[in-house]
Amino acid sequence: MSTAYGPALGLCGSLRRGSFNRKLLLEAGRLFGGVTEANLRLPLYDGDLEEAEGVPAEVQTLAQQIKDAPAVLIACPEYNKAPPGVLKNALDWISRVPGGVWQGKPVAIMSATGGRAGGERTQAALRLNMVPFGADVLTGPDVLVGQASNQFDAEGRLTNEINLKALTTLIEKLRVKAGS
Repeated sequence: MSTAYGPALGLCGSLRRGSFNRKLLLEAGRLFGGVTEANLRLPLYDGDLEEAEGVPAEVQTLAQQIKDAPAVLIACPEYNKAPPGVLKNALDWISRVPGGVWQGKPVAIMSATGGRAGGERTQAALRLNMVPFGADVLTGPDVLVGQASNQFDAEGRLTNEINLKALTTLIEKLRVKAGS
């Protein structure tokens, strides 16, 4: 499956190379027609750092990637009932870059967790975090991959038919938004 508009940009809220959210992000990217994973290993947001040195180059790169991407995929674990700090930190830094790179950008949110709920709270919190940016965050279907250790095969492919159907539908909606 290929797209005429290029790969989506992927933001993974987990830095762990073998994370279930990275597997979910790659599966979503496969369905979209490609994904370029963004680097979220950014310095912690610090107004003093920004004042002294400006917005770091890696944050400017991330902002440009968001601006240039036809769509953004966000795969986010749930840490203590909320999105992890690495993702919130990236959002905070991006908010400091002029130009409103998120404005109208089609965004699909998904989550994979070790628990049974699949990340409902993290998705709700992340949707609230995205409101000020004016992004076009898709409202569903919800992709909540609970008990993620049992949901992927050895190649990292999603095996649960219910989750795969929800992800496929979400990505089809994202492709339509990205093409418009």
